[in-house]
Amino acid sequence: MVLSAGAQGDSAGELFRLTPDRGGPHDLSREAPTRIPFRGGSRTLGSLAVEPATGALFMGEENGTRIWRLASGERLELYASGLRRLAGGSTLAFDHERRLVVLDYADPLVSPPTERLPPGLEHFREDDYRGPLVLRLTLDPELVLPRRLENVPPLFPRAWGGRAGGRLLPHFISVVSLPRGDLLLLTSTGELQRLSGDGALAPFARLPRGQYHRTNMAAATDGSVYVSGGFHVGQVFRVAGDGRVTVVASNLADPAGIAVDGQGAVYIAESSLHRILRVR
Repeated sequence: MVLSAGAQGDSAGELFRLTPDRGGPHDLSREAPTRIPFRGGSRTLGSLAVEPATGALFMGEENGTRIWRLASGERLELYASGLRRLAGGSTLAFDHERRLVVLDYADPLVSPPTERLPPGLEHFREDDYRGPLVLRLTLDPELVLPRRLENVPPLFPRAWGGRAGGRLLPHFISVVSLPRGDLLLLTSTGELQRLSGDGALAPFARLPRGQYHRTNMAAATDGSVYVSGGFHVGQVFRVAGDGRVTVVASNLADPAGIAVDGQGAVYIAESSLHRILRVR
């Protein structure tokens, strides 16, 4: 599944579905994509997660505040709103219990709230907090859509403001779910931290120093995680289950989206050259 910016600039995004095989290369310019129109504002789509049970696609507006769902029959609906700023890359993911994990950059200096919290939620104020929130949503079909996420208590940080918040919390930019249920989070400086299901955070690994931006991550069945470093770094890394980091590919032109298949092959979207690479 490939989410691309609209080629003509007249759509929020285009979806290509490709079945990998031993042949290639495949020329997707000859394929007819699913075009996703702009809805309620001119925002392009920059993040993608596939719901494991149904195959429904959840897509986030890049630098926007909403999440859209593309269900069967190519029916697009607004699933959630009320975020502060949803960046591109791996800011949406599904965990092992099919819950949607959302990484919302909720810096009030950059993205002020659209409305005040209702009475009773004042303890979730963000007077001191500067950095992203990790939200975890159960896909309850009984809930009325769109869901309002500004009132959802975050998984991290549990103490969202005041004295317990602080100004030195990590600035996470990407998230991926691990096979046993924990989450792995990447900071803009290349630090990887592991977040357990109860909200406890612990250091896990460190990538080479650099400026990480619009990064993507994918987990393999062996417990390792692949990290696509983005424009400034130009590398793809493999992080083993024990935290060891190795370089998979270098000198790439804006490595963006990344995926791993059941046989361990890695697919890398080399964004600046408009192509997808496969590493066996």
